[in-house]
Amino acid sequence: MDYQATFKRYELKYLLTKDQVSMLKKEMAGRLEIDRYGLTSIRNIYFDTDDYRLIRSSLDKPVYKEKLRVRSYGIIKGDEKVFVELKKKYEGIVYKRRISSPESNAMIWLAGNGDNKESGQIVDEIDYFKSFYKGIKPKAFISYDREAYFPTDDTDIRITLDTNLLGRSTDLSLKKGIYGTRIIPADITVMEIKIPASIPLWLVRFLNDNRIYKSSLSKYGKYYTDVICKNNGKGELKYA
Repeated sequence: MDYQATFKRYELKYLLTKDQVSMLKKEMAGRLEIDRYGLTSIRNIYFDTDDYRLIRSSLDKPVYKEKLRVRSYGIIKGDEKVFVELKKKYEGIVYKRRISSPESNAMIWLAGNGDNKESGQIVDEIDYFKSFYKGIKPKAFISYDREAYFPTDDTDIRITLDTNLLGRSTDLSLKKGIYGTRIIPADITVMEIKIPASIPLWLVRFLNDNRIYKSSLSKYGKYYTDVICKNNGKGELKYA
């Protein structure tokens, strides 16, 4: 296995202006560096029930919540592998399980039209999720451009910067191009701080000095509330 299959960490989100992003990058210099992939196009297909039970429950901010998605880094051609991710959050801690699978196998399996060709604990967990939330299907395509930063020392922290957040509820395929409704204004960046414990002191000072406060933004959740709910699936809102 050439990828990390399990995660347990805090994931803290913040909304940054362009000026704040510029200041952050200066602050990160010498502490974190961008990963070898550079700016990456991330595409997600979120699975849900016809009445959107999963995202509705998540937006109620329960102690425990979970979601299921298929993710690719860039457009899929042929039957390349994608990640099937089961993400759970309990008392603020995120637990993520994922497996890599050919795109066609993943979509057929999650839609309930076949079994996964592999086995293991994570496959079993996803199968249980499918049986519990009967009738789940692809409900939203969410894409964004991401820069991921990793520490230059042994500090256990990861910072991601997401821009160009788009969503749609049709043409739900990772093989299709990127288009859809803008989820947040184009000049806003979603920063995520991913840590196993506490935030480094230098970053705490930066956030405090620049009055940057934690956000409860959910990309799928905002698309659901701003587009699916307000338009009842009959159109899409767009920011001016």
